[in-house]
Amino acid sequence: MAHQDQIQFIHFRYFKNNMQSLAVLMPLLPSANIVHEPCDGIMLYSFATLQAPDVFLEVERSKTRSIFIAGGPHPSARPEETLRFFDYVVIGEGEETLPELIKILKNGEDVSSVMGIAFKDKNGIFFTEKREHVMLDRYPPFDINGARSTIEITRGCPFSCAYCQTQQLFGHRMRHRNIDEIAIYAKFLKDVRFTSPNAFAYGSDGIHPRIEKIEALLKNLPRKNIFFGTFPSEVRPEFINDRILELVSAYCANTTLSLGGQSGSQRILDLIHRGHTVEDIIEGVEKCLQHGFTPVVDFIFGLPGETEDEQLETLRLIQWITGKGGKVHSHYFMKLPGTEFENSTPAPLSVLIGKTMGKLALFGKTTGVWSKA
Repeated sequence: MAHQDQIQFIHFRYFKNNMQSLAVLMPLLPSANIVHEPCDGIMLYSFATLQAPDVFLEVERSKTRSIFIAGGPHPSARPEETLRFFDYVVIGEGEETLPELIKILKNGEDVSSVMGIAFKDKNGIFFTEKREHVMLDRYPPFDINGARSTIEITRGCPFSCAYCQTQQLFGHRMRHRNIDEIAIYAKFLKDVRFTSPNAFAYGSDGIHPRIEKIEALLKNLPRKNIFFGTFPSEVRPEFINDRILELVSAYCANTTLSLGGQSGSQRILDLIHRGHTVEDIIEGVEKCLQHGFTPVVDFIFGLPGETEDEQLETLRLIQWITGKGGKVHSHYFMKLPGTEFENSTPAPLSVLIGKTMGKLALFGKTTGVWSKA
């Protein structure tokens, strides 16, 4: 445990995959620095499930005098597990919670007054009152004088996909950053990219697109390399329409669009609560191609309950997409804590799927990991 004089030193643990989180949080803690290993003082970690085993091992082996604080997708979903190694867990969004927690620790005050955290006390694990979701406009997407990242324009998702942590972390109500705020921060980026669960839902409830909001956003951005509807954002296929594609063509630099397809089986799409149809995927791909965009469609193999025939349905759709000139990014299902499928068993991958996807990869038609590691 860190001594009171060492609590004045605050460190963010850097990982390649957590730069977006650090960019958001560092402006709120201007005295903090980025480190690549544990140091004396307050150590701040943000990590996902894939990183968790290595992070836990690092903290367990650390010889530093530190207060360890964890946040991010995995700690928020598994606070009890995380507290075997960490002193405090920030649950959900950290913009308000983390600075308040650090202030309380520095002042030696009662941490139970901080909403949105979990910690161990003499009676076990204590959860404080849940904190409301933040308004994005109150917090910068990055520090203009420090680490810069993509601009997060939207949080939350009205859908409840069985494999996804977004609604658990950020809720079902979409919250959007104001256009004026987005435009200000876009000026500090050479290539302007955005973070959103569905870029084409900007300004909307996430169910019904508001084209006028997208048009206003794109019109007000500085004339730079604007990338809209591409990684790290994606687009739901039923949101793709001619007018939005015309706007992206007119104002943006991207020649690709990232679509969330997930399966070529309608039964599986219904099972995972995607809220769109296979036909929506097909129509979205066709519209992208008609407007000169290369669709890059995400698919997941091994979803719980998926049969070999349903995997073949997905494969046939992938072959149709790549035959038309589109591309595919595929994943093998990974169960994530806090999701409906957390305790589900992945479906085994068909041998034919593995062979065919391997051939498509050789020709540059598909990327990703479509078999179990």
